[in-house]
Amino acid sequence: MTTRSLKSTRLVLALMASGLIGGASVTALQHLSAAHAANAPVAVASTVAATGSASVPMALPDFAQITAQQGPAVVNISVTGIVKTSDETPTARRGQQDDPFGNDPFFEFFRRFQQGPQGQQRGQGAPRETPVRGQGSGFIVSADGIILTNAHVVRDAKEVTVKLTDRREFIAKVLGADPKTDVAVLKIDAKNLPVVTLGKTSELRVGEWVLAIGSPFGFENTVTAGVVSAKGRSLPDDSAVPFIQTDVAVNPGNSGGPLFNTRGEVVGINSQIYSRTGGYQGVSFAIPIDLAAKIKDQIVAHGKVEHARLGVAVQEVNQVLADSFKLDKPEGALVSGVEKSGPAEKAGLQAGDVIRKVDGRAIISSGDLPAAIGLSAPGDKVRLEIWRQGSAQEIEARLGNANDKSTEVADNSAASQQGRLGLSLRPLQPDELRAVGVTSGLLIENTSGAAAKAGVEAGDVLLAVNGQAVKSIDQVRSAVAKSDKSVALLIQRGDEKIFVPVRIG
Repeated sequence: MTTRSLKSTRLVLALMASGLIGGASVTALQHLSAAHAANAPVAVASTVAATGSASVPMALPDFAQITAQQGPAVVNISVTGIVKTSDETPTARRGQQDDPFGNDPFFEFFRRFQQGPQGQQRGQGAPRETPVRGQGSGFIVSADGIILTNAHVVRDAKEVTVKLTDRREFIAKVLGADPKTDVAVLKIDAKNLPVVTLGKTSELRVGEWVLAIGSPFGFENTVTAGVVSAKGRSLPDDSAVPFIQTDVAVNPGNSGGPLFNTRGEVVGINSQIYSRTGGYQGVSFAIPIDLAAKIKDQIVAHGKVEHARLGVAVQEVNQVLADSFKLDKPEGALVSGVEKSGPAEKAGLQAGDVIRKVDGRAIISSGDLPAAIGLSAPGDKVRLEIWRQGSAQEIEARLGNANDKSTEVADNSAASQQGRLGLSLRPLQPDELRAVGVTSGLLIENTSGAAAKAGVEAGDVLLAVNGQAVKSIDQVRSAVAKSDKSVALLIQRGDEKIFVPVRIG
């Protein structure tokens, strides 16, 4: 080997060691799906492994082509409006300015940038009108000017201006907005507009490349890319939406913009981020386009949105509850309450049932249930696969309308003993039953051991054990005797009902 070739070899090894070329890059490219390779003309050169065999040539998505074809249908949205506020002390106002998002790490990543005179204090609490201005994104879904965006982008809007990529501007009319799903529909007076192609979120796979176009911080037509991190993600503040989680960089102003797959189809509307700083930190969420399209159709047709309602209160199934109900896995939505005369009660659902599927769609966590019901319309029939008393069953429910006045959660009859559980119980007297609002139950007078450790307190009312309503202490003893590792106690505390898992084995 010559000195020159030796130096070249050392240079290559140094570059590989520093991660600039070699294994890491090749591995990442090899994980790209074959579907992406078929749709993208930009090829990646094959490499030769240490064994001497060449790896399979792969291809990256052609983001430039997607942007050129679909970008003209993405719009910038400017909003002006008036919000009534109360005057505050200068100290309080400075504090808000220093930390405009407070300490809440989960917020809409597009917030109004309030602009206007600071003003001096005009009296504690005196109402005043504050002008607000904001920017967001949207995309055209029909050539006659129908535009999709986020509801929070146009909230409190007095005037909405839409700017196209060809720099034309239009005053838009808000046809309707649905805060529950954060979807809004705008209309501008124009024809022969470029439109996006809508895809199917159901066909999107975790790990796929996705691309976002929007106006972060007012920088119009900004393009960012990443991969799908998860699907069907339930968030604490918007459980009716099965969000798409990505690592695409989105920031204030991206709200309402489209999320594209590698075929150039819109699969979601960028809506939220998780952030402790107010800016992008690697986790962003998009509303599935399948859901957004249904909301859009209702708004265009009726000017309003109606959501379906099953009429149950649910909670998570952890391992202890799964053991108590003899489930093979800690999955599903555990029904802790049922609305009186609601759709669920009419269908025969009971407290203690575990909903595992809705129309064949698996319910892994309790947050998946409202998201699944949200894909249906009032009046639709849904097929529910449930787990009851140790066996699988199937029932059909006709969904109600969430806009109708909700009823109280139904009373659940029911009832354990001092031994393994650590409970001191007595039957409720008739006047106590009326006061608590149940037809039967056992008052927990004292707790110790396993029950106290699980969080059961004196004064709670025990309604059921492992989903079975009990009216006597003997029934509780019998239910506990049949349990090996744990029991699930349905407890009422005040107006709330919840299953409490108690380990006894």
